[in-house]
Amino acid sequence: MSQPQHHAASPELERLTLGFVPLLDAALLIVARERGCFAAQGLDVSLSRENAWATLRDKVAAGLLDGAQMLAPMPLAMSLGLGRAPCETLAPLLLSRNGNTVTLSASLCQASGATLGSDPADSALALGNWLRGAGSGRRPRLAMVYPYSCQHYQLREWLTLGDIAPDRDVELVALPPPRMVEALRDGQIDGFCAGEPWGTLARHCGVGRLVATGAQLWHDHPEKVLGMTRSWAQRYPATLAALLRALVAASDWLAASPDHRRQAREWLALPPYLDRSIRHLATLDSNTAPIHQHLYGADMLRPTPQAALHFAQPIVRQLEAEGSRFDPALLAACYSPVHFDAATHH
Repeated sequence: MSQPQHHAASPELERLTLGFVPLLDAALLIVARERGCFAAQGLDVSLSRENAWATLRDKVAAGLLDGAQMLAPMPLAMSLGLGRAPCETLAPLLLSRNGNTVTLSASLCQASGATLGSDPADSALALGNWLRGAGSGRRPRLAMVYPYSCQHYQLREWLTLGDIAPDRDVELVALPPPRMVEALRDGQIDGFCAGEPWGTLARHCGVGRLVATGAQLWHDHPEKVLGMTRSWAQRYPATLAALLRALVAASDWLAASPDHRRQAREWLALPPYLDRSIRHLATLDSNTAPIHQHLYGADMLRPTPQAALHFAQPIVRQLEAEGSRFDPALLAACYSPVHFDAATHH
């Protein structure tokens, strides 16, 4: 439980801006603002919609955003200087677990026979056998959202289940999540791995079909986190603690009632947030099969270095292939629960 405001130090900042990308797992940020959880902690929070992860990353590093919803591997990649100059970044709270889908175009599914089942290897093998047989005469172009993302690593892992070499048999490209469905419809890509609601929206529009989910590939993995620079966290510790308590309160409110989750879905559907992209969703209850997306719950929010191991492994392998050495202390620093525990008296 979060502590009453009068037991906590007053935030150093009253007004701050947090970035988000239009995905279901921005839910806690949106609920905390619309429900008044931020205000209850003495914070006036503006939410800035960013359509590309690289833009969001650069704005946090430059101090244009106080913090943001981030891909779970992003704080580690930023701290290591992967994709940009190094910037020590922390993830003091998890915003979601699971939630990704591997989605192929309807025509590719029909040609290859790839379908969603209980074992993601089945759909990968169907695609692989088709590529090795009749094929289409060209490499399928598959999109992911950012090079250092669970979506990228899960897509590669799914492909290898079908004996498909990600760097040889297909073409991998990075696209912002909001562009996925349109690119699939226009034939610019043949499939993608992205967070919700984009996979189910492609299915709803008849342009794509789900063939695997992140929950099947990596059970209960951290997907999005709250991220900010280490220097910001050190400069504004009481503000950070207030942020964390507000997000815990938003999570508690979401978990309390199906009516609350229906209200949250209405908030997410507002134009500044996800707008028309979630009109196909009846509720925000997305923790059902096969996606099993967890957006709230006491056990979901607390970060640990151990929970980050799954997505850290591909980064470690990349560094080793480049002749660099990985320091495990950096992983522990990025995903330490110390700020969460202090704010919530966990």
